[in-house]
Amino acid sequence: SGLVLVKNPHLDSMEEDILYHLDLGAKTHNLPAMFGDIKFVCVGGSPNRMRAFAQFMQRELGLAGAGDDVTDICAGSDRYAMYRAGPVLSISHGMGIPSISIMLHELIKLLHHAKCWDVTIIRIGTSGGLGIEAGSVVFSDMAVDSSFQPRFEQVVLDDVVVRSTKLDKDLAEELLACSREIPDFPTFIGHTMCTYDFYEGQGRLDGALCSFSSEKKLEYLRRAYDAGVRNIEMESTAFAALCGLCGLKGECCRFHLP
Repeated sequence: SGLVLVKNPHLDSMEEDILYHLDLGAKTHNLPAMFGDIKFVCVGGSPNRMRAFAQFMQRELGLAGAGDDVTDICAGSDRYAMYRAGPVLSISHGMGIPSISIMLHELIKLLHHAKCWDVTIIRIGTSGGLGIEAGSVVFSDMAVDSSFQPRFEQVVLDDVVVRSTKLDKDLAEELLACSREIPDFPTFIGHTMCTYDFYEGQGRLDGALCSFSSEKKLEYLRRAYDAGVRNIEMESTAFAALCGLCGLKGECCRFHLP
């Protein structure tokens, strides 16, 4: 049906579903009226970037008030920021798997309660590139873990649950085709590797701790490249797993910082 799914039987028995970190609730807010026509959700780490993106979308869509400031729908919370530009929702998620996971659980419930359907969600932001030109954008065909496997492992109670991290390849191809219309804009489709840490987890030598040599780092990155990895970040496996399980067309678009 294209509806956004939730897979939690306990929600039906709850008196009210409170989206704590978004400062919204299924009873305190008319979610269908507020969000029922949302078709695209773009998420990124920084509140300031997502605010600027919402303003950009207002101008691109020719909406009334374009150029004016945008209202933070989650202003009552200091965890995330949410802005709206017509059918596009722009939300920050912070850094790392725990932060994006919390936001996505509540976002998916919001879209479900709002009776949204045929929703596309795109993760935008920056990443470290691997064997590609600085300034390139990678469209992910799948997210992989630090062993280059398409999986998201999460401890639930005392069980290790493994979930698929494949993304929507048709959407990646569609975005790649769109990017070809922009001159001097290098784009690629490849695997995105997700780590739990910015420093040692990504092979950096400049953290407070470093337990490996520069030679071992380069050997690991070569193996990652040979496995199809083209960029490295800290959210994509959780993003891909949650989107796939809940019926959302998902894609990660990451800009390789110079």
